Amino acid sequence: MESYRQRLYRQYGAAGTPGPAAGDPDRLGPRAAHLQDLIRRHFPPERDAAILDLGCGHGALLHFARQAGYANITGIDCSASQVAEAARRGLTGIIEGDVLQVLGSLGPASQDAVVALDLMEHFTKDELLACLDEVGRVLKTGGRLIIHAPNGASPFCGRIRYGDFTHELAVTAESLTQVCRACGFSRVTCYEDQPAPHGLKSGLRWLLWQIIRGVLRFYIAVETGVRDRGMIFSQNLWCVAVK
Repeated sequence: MESYRQRLYRQYGAAGTPGPAAGDPDRLGPRAAHLQDLIRRHFPPERDAAILDLGCGHGALLHFARQAGYANITGIDCSASQVAEAARRGLTGIIEGDVLQVLGSLGPASQDAVVALDLMEHFTKDELLACLDEVGRVLKTGGRLIIHAPNGASPFCGRIRYGDFTHELAVTAESLTQVCRACGFSRVTCYEDQPAPHGLKSGLRWLLWQIIRGVLRFYIAVETGVRDRGMIFSQNLWCVAVK
């Protein structure tokens, strides 16, 4: 019997709200600023670094990484429709297949960085641990895993957690740090997915977000007596884990 994953991933994107097409930066809109900021802040400085994009979808990150000069980046995605869309837009270097199986076929210490954007929430807890173990195996010492995932501590986490029928879980900074350390990562840093200022409108959004998070921090302080400037309230969070 066909599993719900097989059925939905077969036409992933077409079955829900289609994402912007790979290789079409005009349609990527505000997401372009986030991806370009991610590349500047967290990719290895060496442009020949081996980088693996897990669950790459239609290849948006690959598109911007190659624009930035990273030629040795490979994507993996299990959705045939997403891979086909990337190919139609001229993006190469994307493997269609199961992430865990493809990771298992790679040699140890073969990657400088591994990226998992909007992927971890599709795993069960056991699958997530298995994936992190494999990522740790293929990363070089000092290599980094970059994660973007639904933040269970956000007041509106349910919008992301339940916005896709294939989502299995959400995380918090604490729980994600817990599992990354259990899988052998030595340093784990989590932070908010704030608006990335790149113009007047996005700069205003960033300013308003600071006000909103200040109100949320005040609410937590009133309820618990805890004043923690590092609390993460955005619907998604970023995590960088170093092997």
